[in-house]
Amino acid sequence: MDKLIRGIRAVVAERLDPRHTAFAVADLLRADMPGPDLLTPEERRGSPDGYVSTVRHAEKDFSIVTVVWRPGHETVIHDHVAWCAFGVLSGNEHETLYRDMGDHLVEIGRADNPPGDVSGFAPPGDIHKVRNTSDEIGISFHVYGADLSAVGTSVRRVYDLPVLAPSPA
Repeated sequence: MDKLIRGIRAVVAERLDPRHTAFAVADLLRADMPGPDLLTPEERRGSPDGYVSTVRHAEKDFSIVTVVWRPGHETVIHDHVAWCAFGVLSGNEHETLYRDMGDHLVEIGRADNPPGDVSGFAPPGDIHKVRNTSDEIGISFHVYGADLSAVGTSVRRVYDLPVLAPSPA
């Protein structure tokens, strides 16, 4: 993981805008993403209580996190404090995207992220929830543009608003 950390440091040092930083880090992940053996066998089992997020590395400008999802585990609807690049090592991360309309959310898209998929995003416009829709344990690898050891979480806001269907075009 040392090579990846050096690469992320170099990208962050370029001081690109958050969206382009996320995409550049995603490119690094495509070229050099660690495998599930980064986790211990016990960590790869996950928890029956919900997904498990573990900070693997944190410094001032970014953090590396692994997430383990048993089948059916999902997040709440949320957004993030910073840009993110992620890669799926196992399972299927089904993502539902939303737009905040003030008093409600509107679903604006869905994506399935199977093993090998890598992507990046940046606030604003990153309101989503994620669910492991596969029959196997899901493992994903995330890089966030924040020191999660200092801020404590990658989540900026949890949304508890009604979700309405989008208006027909």
